Amino acid sequence: MEITLKSRNGKLTEEQRLHLEHKLRKLARYLEENVTVHVDLSRAQERGSGEVHTVQATLTSERGMMIRAEERNHDLFAAVDILHDSLQRQITRYKDRHYRRGRNRHAEVGMEFMADGQDGTSSGDGGMPGLVKTKQFVYKPMDADEAIEQMELLGHDFFVFVDAGTNLVNVVYRRRDGNYGLIEQEKS
Repeated sequence: MEITLKSRNGKLTEEQRLHLEHKLRKLARYLEENVTVHVDLSRAQERGSGEVHTVQATLTSERGMMIRAEERNHDLFAAVDILHDSLQRQITRYKDRHYRRGRNRHAEVGMEFMADGQDGTSSGDGGMPGLVKTKQFVYKPMDADEAIEQMELLGHDFFVFVDAGTNLVNVVYRRRDGNYGLIEQEKS
């Protein structure tokens, strides 16, 4: 398991780093393959409640599995413990789904996390919103069902993917009624 730590504001103590790595390495027993873990840590002051630590982790495998979790807590150690439990539940759910299907579909399809852009701020032009984050991915073809599963594992409301049948970019999204929608690109 390869772990990349990125602390946005402040250094981790050796004790904090060891605790985080220990908790993440415990997840390896649930995984059958080599996994890369990218962890972002940040600390912010909130009015009335003091300092809050945010820990965000993204697990990616060579076969396309991508799982993400984020936790916030006043105590960094508690945030890491809760994050570990959340990731463990997601990994178990992911493996159960693939076991029930009776086939290992994620071996051929999925997305690989490549780079995460830097958070920025708006340019100060009257409070107008601006682009604050950029993510880049290498797309691998998948069907809509696999895209929905990836969207659910990541906890997102939409997911961009390349359709395996047409090789065109599509988007699946969660509708307000609880169902899913699909936006398909037309061939030009």
